[in-house]
Amino acid sequence: MKTLLLTLCLSLAPLSAPLADTLHFVTEEYAPFNYTKDGKITGIAVDQVAAITKAAGIDYELEIMPWARAFAMAESQPMHCVFTTGYNRARADRFLWVNPLLKDEMVLLKRKDGSKGPETLSAALGMKAGSQRGDFAVEALEDLGFKDIDLAADIDLSVRKLLSGRIDLMPTSIKTYENLVQQGQPVEKAMLMAGQTYGIACHKDTPPDLVKRLQTELDKLILSGEQDRIFTAYGLPPNPRTAQNGAKK
Repeated sequence: MKTLLLTLCLSLAPLSAPLADTLHFVTEEYAPFNYTKDGKITGIAVDQVAAITKAAGIDYELEIMPWARAFAMAESQPMHCVFTTGYNRARADRFLWVNPLLKDEMVLLKRKDGSKGPETLSAALGMKAGSQRGDFAVEALEDLGFKDIDLAADIDLSVRKLLSGRIDLMPTSIKTYENLVQQGQPVEKAMLMAGQTYGIACHKDTPPDLVKRLQTELDKLILSGEQDRIFTAYGLPPNPRTAQNGAKK
């Protein structure tokens, strides 16, 4: 019996070992960076994650869910990473980072309805702003001084609220704004905000070697011009060149 049990344990060990080295990536519906099309998760950030994990020889799984849940999962569960995640000082020590999947300016959007919109920040603070629950943009609004912020589950709902008049302003990246315009959404820039770097945020107990390998391959992706080609394939301008900008946080 002991021999049989030992044989079973040895035979099962090779099956279970690879699971321990599988990275679990979680993200949200946020086109064109990560979204579902024809039942498949795709997008600018998704293509980059697929490329660098393959180049690094890392097995991974990918799941899409509401942002707040994805962010909490990556922060609480080892071997989980969330993207496309805004990097800032408040988040720096909460994760291990792989940057930048995206580097972009942020903007406050308004409905394209003929109105001028706020001419000053003080005027903007008197308007209703909204964003996605748990998103970096909420922190950006708070930093600007917005107090009453409407929270939605995802960007599509935020856009619908903006267009219906339930909110007056919505923060997002310039690239996301350009994508909304390409879709024919009647939105326009109301006010520029600070620039932002977005990347992969991994649970702090993720093996540093895995994170280092991902960062190395992302740097190669940028230097080779492949990241630029991915952006162009989705109809958006490439990132500013960022591989040498101290991306390792």
